[in-house]
Amino acid sequence: MAVVIQMTARRLSLSPLLTRMRDRSPGLAAGFLGGVLAAGLGLGSFAMLVMVLWISSPYPDSGPGGALHVAAALWLLAHGVELVRVDTLSGVPAPVGVTPLLLLALPVWLVRRAARDAAEGGGGGSGGALVSGGAAWAGVVAGYLAVGSGVACYAAAGGALLPSWGWTAVCVPAVAVSAAGAGVWSARGCPHEYVDGALALLPRGLRRLFFGEDGRERLGAAGRAAGVGATVLVGGGALLVAVSSVWHLGSARAALLQLTEGWSGRFAVLLLCVALVPNAAVWGAAYALGPGYALGVGHVVAPLSSAPAPLLPPFPLLAAVPEAGGGTPWYWATGVVPFVAAVTVGVFVAATKGAAGSGWAPGRTTVVVVLAGVGCGVLMGALAGMAGGPLGVAALARFGPVWWQVGGAVVVWIVGLGVPVALTVRGWRWWRERRAPEGRPANPRESRESRESREPREPWGSGGAGATELYDFSVFEEGGARLAGAPGELVEPVPPFGAVERAGLAEAVAPAEPVPPAARAGSVPGVEPVPPAVSVAPAAPAESVDREGDREVGRAVSRETGADATGGEDAAGPVR
Repeated sequence: MAVVIQMTARRLSLSPLLTRMRDRSPGLAAGFLGGVLAAGLGLGSFAMLVMVLWISSPYPDSGPGGALHVAAALWLLAHGVELVRVDTLSGVPAPVGVTPLLLLALPVWLVRRAARDAAEGGGGGSGGALVSGGAAWAGVVAGYLAVGSGVACYAAAGGALLPSWGWTAVCVPAVAVSAAGAGVWSARGCPHEYVDGALALLPRGLRRLFFGEDGRERLGAAGRAAGVGATVLVGGGALLVAVSSVWHLGSARAALLQLTEGWSGRFAVLLLCVALVPNAAVWGAAYALGPGYALGVGHVVAPLSSAPAPLLPPFPLLAAVPEAGGGTPWYWATGVVPFVAAVTVGVFVAATKGAAGSGWAPGRTTVVVVLAGVGCGVLMGALAGMAGGPLGVAALARFGPVWWQVGGAVVVWIVGLGVPVALTVRGWRWWRERRAPEGRPANPRESRESRESREPREPWGSGGAGATELYDFSVFEEGGARLAGAPGELVEPVPPFGAVERAGLAEAVAPAEPVPPAARAGSVPGVEPVPPAVSVAPAAPAESVDREGDREVGRAVSRETGADATGGEDAAGPVR
């Protein structure tokens, strides 16, 4: 009985190993749960969208199980995984490798948010204690990959779209690792140690370029300029796609009506077009840069020359493809997009604080522009590689821009035009600074606050005008001088006494020596009376003498009337 009582009274606890793991790595468990939640939210979003379309479809091809398999396949496709379509007309499996870039944004954002919250300890930046970055990163990646493995197995178990295991093993971990690393880095305040550790792996010559004098500043300026250039290129490509779509609006409408029937199917096609808009923008940028993009093996669409495209499936975005031929001034005008991007990069680098005016030397400015061009080329090449891919076999095995051609064209455009623009803008700023008059800023739009912020300020009371002139007595002296004269007569104001030193303030305003009583009875012979001071009030002793006389008169009157001396004094009181 005692044994039973002892065992039931004993508190059940975790094993010592699990307890030590929980205490030593508090961010690992939270990160794992965050990764699972991020993967579940992304998968749930795709499943909800697919189920809504399946319910609204008047002629569904399969049951809810098939719709869930499609949702799992779309979730993997959003990570860059290549899918294989097995239900083709020819019976030959056809790959689907074009990743909608807009769908990729959702899992990246979810994983980054989960890693940032795990690294901040769940405090959200408002008081939560920071945990180990490595533990938070490992937990998020492990939780996300655990869910991703289950989704891949479920999608491969059946359905019309099967994932490729090779692409699954590469793309899903790559997205999870990179997005989680970005989240932990942002939670730590974007420190430079991680970047320095990555740059330390470069050869010695390149390390000297990055870690030399002003190396960090040059690298930051080049990175920002590369981002600006890529933004201009993608925005220009989107503008070209929009103009071409409006120009071919009739063909796009006919393709939409031919592709499907019913509002649910057309709505699904429109959603697919929206998800592929970033891909179309990258294609437009590749077209403007010169290499163009491929619409099948041996069919390249470029501004200088365009081969006849093969028979393409009806799709609204494909209706915006330019006609075969090319070489016309209208097609050449698309070169304005990379021209504007190169000029923007050059001006951005020249406007940097280190390169403005007499800052960086021309050689350093050139190096920054070259680094910006290389960075922009790498970024655009990566986007071009993700925006394209195979859509079938034979003629559709190559679909989209070629990444290395797009990256090389970006480097040529930005370095070829950005360097002269940056040097020209820098020289113009230097010439304007030299021509600026002495004491006047070179930039006329410079605000007064920015100029005053660079001037050293002396503390109050340390010297200068604020320490010698304590107050301005001119107003009071002028008023006293006007009141000193007779009624209706104006007297000239007394000139100010000047600055009074703080150290000698006590001696300057010290009280005058007391006047003896004999001097008050009458004037001393041989001495002229001193004129009354303007700002000095009557002496206090004179007022006290008048009060004593008034009291004596009151007492005499009280004796004559027979009143009490005290009451008389109280009744009479001082004459005011």
